Amino acid sequence: MTEQASYSRGSTGSPLLTCTIGERLDQVVAAFPDREALVDVPSGRRWTYRELAGDVDRLARGLRALGVAEGDRVGIWALNCPEWVLVQYATARLGAILVNINPAYRSHELAYVLNQSGVGLLVAQPAYRSSDYRAMVGEVLAGGRCPALRETLWIGTPEWKQLAGPEGDFPALRCDDPINIQYTSGTTGFPKGATLSHRNILNNAHSVGELLGYTEQDRICVPVPFYHCFGMVIGNLAALSHAACVVIPSQGFDPAAALRAVATERATSLYGVPTMFIAELGLPDFASYDLSSLRTGLMGGSPCPVEVMKRVQADMHMAEVAIVYGMTETSPVSTMTRREDDLAHRTETVGRVMPQVEVKVTDPATGRTVPRGTPGELCTRGYSVMLGYWDAPDRTAEAVDAEDWMHTGDLAVLREDGYVSVVGRIKDMIIRGGENVYPREIEEFLHTHPAIADVQVVGVPDLRYGEEIFAFVVLRDPAGALCIEDVAAYCDGRLAHFKTPRHVRVVEAFPMTVSGKVRKTELRELAARDLGR
Repeated sequence: MTEQASYSRGSTGSPLLTCTIGERLDQVVAAFPDREALVDVPSGRRWTYRELAGDVDRLARGLRALGVAEGDRVGIWALNCPEWVLVQYATARLGAILVNINPAYRSHELAYVLNQSGVGLLVAQPAYRSSDYRAMVGEVLAGGRCPALRETLWIGTPEWKQLAGPEGDFPALRCDDPINIQYTSGTTGFPKGATLSHRNILNNAHSVGELLGYTEQDRICVPVPFYHCFGMVIGNLAALSHAACVVIPSQGFDPAAALRAVATERATSLYGVPTMFIAELGLPDFASYDLSSLRTGLMGGSPCPVEVMKRVQADMHMAEVAIVYGMTETSPVSTMTRREDDLAHRTETVGRVMPQVEVKVTDPATGRTVPRGTPGELCTRGYSVMLGYWDAPDRTAEAVDAEDWMHTGDLAVLREDGYVSVVGRIKDMIIRGGENVYPREIEEFLHTHPAIADVQVVGVPDLRYGEEIFAFVVLRDPAGALCIEDVAAYCDGRLAHFKTPRHVRVVEAFPMTVSGKVRKTELRELAARDLGR
C-alpha cells in the first residue's frame, strides 16, 4: 500500500474576495449602517458602521491634505486605541501602505523600521506608561537618522483633532496592491518587513470569521495587539468582513479589563494567547465576571495546555474556541481547528488547512514531501503568502521558493486525519546523542505535573551528548520548590530517558514577545549562563 504524502489542500467552494478593504467597508455600511462597529471601553467612545466610515473618510482626506498618496508608507506607533483602527482604514482608502511599529521598540529599532520602509508620515501616541514616544522620535530626528520622515502626527493633540481636507474621490485601487508592512520579530539581525495586500489580509480575515460562524450579531473582545496580525487582521478585519463589532478592553493587555469588557459589552468572542487566558482564569475574582455571552474565540501564538483548554471551554463558556496557526508572512492563518472539533484536536493539533490554501511537510535536508505522520518542515502556498519582504529580494527568495511555497521554519506532522501538529521550530529541535528531541512533547508531558503551571524546554550545549535538555518551569505555588530529582522521578518510566530533562530552573515568568510568544533564544542564553557554557 502506497504511503499517503504529507500534502493537503483546503476547500475551494467559496471564491476569494476581490474587493479592497475600503470597498468592503462601503459594502458593510450599505448593509448594516446602524450596527455597532467599534467600542473603546476605556474612553466610552462608540461608533456605528456609518459613523466609523465617516470618521475614516475625514481622516483619509486629512492625510491626503498632508501629502499622503497611493504607495506612500505611513507608520503607526501606538497601543490599542480607536485611532489605530481609523488609521488602518484611512490608509487603505488612500492606497497608502500602513507600517505597523511595535510599541515596545526603542529609538534604534524605530529608526531601523522607519528607514527600511521609507516612512514619510508617522502617526504615534505621545506616551504610554514609561515609554516616552515623543522623546524617542525626537532622538531619532535629532540624529538625522530618518531623512524620509517629514512629519509626525500625535494622536489626541489639537493638530490631530483638527486634521481635515477637501472633499474628493479616493483613488481607484486593486485588491493585489500592497497595503501593509508588518515587521517580523527576527531571531537574528534586524526584523524583516512582510508586505501584504488587501487580498492577502482581507481574505484571511474573512476565512477565519467564516469558520468561527461570525455574523453582524457578534461582538469580538480584542485584547491582543493591533500592531500584530492577531489584532489587526483576525481581529479588526474579521469583524469588518462580517459586520461584527470590535470591543477594545484596554490599551495594553490587562486580564481584569478583558473580562470586564466581555461582561459589560456582552462579547460573544474573546481572543488571546494561552498565557492571557491563564492570567484571566487566575484572577482571584474570576467567578464574579458574567461571561455567559461568550461562545467562541481564538487562541494562537503557542500550544494550549489541556487543563487550560478545559477551563476556557467550561468556565468561560467558549465551547467553540478555535486554535489558529500561522505567521505574519501568511496573513497570518494557515491552519485552524473547527467549531465541532473535540478537546484532543484543540490541544494536540493546530487544526486543518484553511480554505483556498495548500500545506505540505517536507524533509528540511532534501525538500522532498515526507509521508504523513513524519516530522518535517511545514510549507504553505496560496493567496495568503505575502508579496515579499519589503525591499529585500534576497531574504524573500530564502523564504519563498520558486514554486511559491512559503517555508515556515516550523517542524510539523501532517496526520492521517488531515490535522497538523506543530512539534517545534527547526532551530529549537534538540539533537541529544543522535536522537531528535522535540521540546513540545516534553512540555506537554511536564504540564501534567501537579506542581507545574507552565514549562518551556530548550537545548544547551553538552560535551558528551552534543546537547542536553534544560527545563524552565513556573510553579502553581510561587512559594513552592521543585528540583531536578523531583522532575526525574516524575519522568521515570513515563518518558524516554533521553527526553528527561537533566537541568531544571524555576522562574516566575518567561521572556515573551508582545504578541505572546516565548523568546526561547533568551532562555537558551540564560541556561548556558547557568551552566557556564
